[in-house]
Amino acid sequence: MAALPVRDDRRIVLHLDYDCFYASVFEVERPALKSQPLAVQQKQIVVTCNYEARRRGLHKLQLIKDAKRICPEVVIVLGEDLTKFRDASKDIYHFIRSFIWGGRVERLGFDELSLDVTEMVDYNMNLLNQSNIKSSFFHLDKSDPTVGFTYNATGFHGFTNPPQEQESSESANNLSTLGMRLLIGSHLLSHLRSKLEYEKGFTATGGVSTSKLLAKLVGSVHKPNQQTTLIPPYEMDDNTESNVIGFLDSHEIQKIPGIGSRLAQKLRAKVTGQDTGDGKVTVRDVRLHPNMGPPLLEKTLGGPGAAKGIGQRIWGVLHGVDNTEVMEGRDLPSQISIEDTYGRGRLDNIESVRRELTVLTKSLLRRMRTDLVDRGELNAEKPRWLAHPRTLRLSTRPRNPPEIDGTRTYNANRTSRSAPLPSLVFNLDENLDSLAERLVQDHVMGMFRKLHTERSGWDLGLLNIAVTNMVESAGDQKQSSGRDIGKMFRQQETVLREWTVYESDDPPKLTPDVKAVEQCGWQDEDEDEDEDPPLLSIECSICGAPIPHFAQQAHALYHVSEEN
Repeated sequence: MAALPVRDDRRIVLHLDYDCFYASVFEVERPALKSQPLAVQQKQIVVTCNYEARRRGLHKLQLIKDAKRICPEVVIVLGEDLTKFRDASKDIYHFIRSFIWGGRVERLGFDELSLDVTEMVDYNMNLLNQSNIKSSFFHLDKSDPTVGFTYNATGFHGFTNPPQEQESSESANNLSTLGMRLLIGSHLLSHLRSKLEYEKGFTATGGVSTSKLLAKLVGSVHKPNQQTTLIPPYEMDDNTESNVIGFLDSHEIQKIPGIGSRLAQKLRAKVTGQDTGDGKVTVRDVRLHPNMGPPLLEKTLGGPGAAKGIGQRIWGVLHGVDNTEVMEGRDLPSQISIEDTYGRGRLDNIESVRRELTVLTKSLLRRMRTDLVDRGELNAEKPRWLAHPRTLRLSTRPRNPPEIDGTRTYNANRTSRSAPLPSLVFNLDENLDSLAERLVQDHVMGMFRKLHTERSGWDLGLLNIAVTNMVESAGDQKQSSGRDIGKMFRQQETVLREWTVYESDDPPKLTPDVKAVEQCGWQDEDEDEDEDPPLLSIECSICGAPIPHFAQQAHALYHVSEEN
């Protein structure tokens, strides 16, 4: 097989969607549940269930009472506390990211990942085993040629869309550059899915294409625990049809990522001519509607609150165009948010609001201590904050008043108020319960009263409390907002000591400015208790004050001016 030059500059993007994630978290904890019908409950609703439960007639968003009636043997577990799902999601994310060069792995909610593997695929494409393509080796580490896995490069792993027969070495030789890159990507996805299942216990459905949009959509074709690659041709010309257009055309308009319920309703109304926007409308129906194009889409979807250029963007989405990059993962969140929804009459007085806000605030503070505090290896070091959010935000969502016929329309609009985050939240020594009560009493309730000036009678369906405007603490990481001052001074003294001139033959004793260390929070993360104290300053021979090296000359001039 002749070497294929890497000329196609399109990205290779993989998508992972964990199967029945909430249910799988409980199954990993208790493997015996895998063979039983399992449903996860939030409020009185089944938020998800495993495939054994689905085979017996259960489905998401089903009432618990209906689930028990249809499947009396169902095992129901409570899932309102999201802590274990959040922790499992973070663990999987870090596990998968450890394989991907450049860390280009983006989390989409708790249970989905987008992976940009372009560099890995192109590197391995140039190293294909030309003499025996059936026994090719995928290199996972450029510096260590033994790290990787063998694969058969004569065909795609898993399903393809459109479906095709198993490749042979001859047909693989006829693949386009893009086709071969996608083929290699399909084997990398298979390897990642296998590692996830055998090392973490989670199965996942996957997709392979050239963008987040297409990889996500094609990955949903075969579920569960399968994968699908959208194969070329991706362009349309006089002799060939575009597989991208053919694939997208059959999708109902609201199934396309980036087209939410409101946009879908407007598009359905435009195509069907009905103001209600009801009925099934496919991408093909919209794309081929008379005079459809960016200008008409702008007129249909634009207006107050609409994104600039929405017509051009949606026209591109309808043709499979998605230029959004897979964002490099962050180790720290940009914000932390906790919320809950409430039934009618739950929040109708100030005490009920205060009680629920205290519960939410306690969860928020617990999340902050989990996600933003470094407790050191085996708790040997003093805990320190990795980031400091600057803003506290409270949001509520009132219900719309009832119509004449007694029905209520859904209100999707939230009202919010923000304030500087009080420093008391960073006190790690205070008990969470008392800290939450103090924060609510002294700050959050004041924000609530400014949002809702009435003394009672609110009809709130949602409360949300969040910390935002995250600033990462000083450190050596590239995302940090500054450098560790103490460490910087110590490094400076070590470097400059060789060129420092002293009055006597022996350099003066170096002592730490203990008070300055305590006030500024300087600490040596690598310091051992049995070692000498950190090198911060030199005692002045005249007044005995500890002076940093860089300030010695200025301090000497100070004494000279005193004498004069």
